[in-house]
Amino acid sequence: LLFFDGRPDKLALYEALTDKLKKAVPEFTVRAQKSQISFYNRRLFAMVSLPRRKTESGIVVSFGLGYRLDSPRVAFAAEPYPGRRTHHVPVTDAAQLDDELLGWLREAYEFAANKTR
Repeated sequence: LLFFDGRPDKLALYEALTDKLKKAVPEFTVRAQKSQISFYNRRLFAMVSLPRRKTESGIVVSFGLGYRLDSPRVAFAAEPYPGRRTHHVPVTDAAQLDDELLGWLREAYEFAANKTR
């Protein structure tokens, strides 16, 4: 929780996300690091980070898929290595933690669980 120290609005979004994620996927572990909070099954499947500018509201939910997702909700997508695209979705309101985003996170969970390397 120190990750969100002094940012109760961002903590509330994170807690709402983890509550929904617990219902969406079988099980996962959480690791807090300096720059992000990571969600793992066998492998990393999603992350939560803070926006780059402290004045920006909300959190950034990132996840890996085997293809580039075409959605206006994706602020940025990168290909850190062949066959994996990391997508970054800003979330500024709990209403954005919807079925679409949870569907992508379920897909990322399965993608990570089935990766051989």
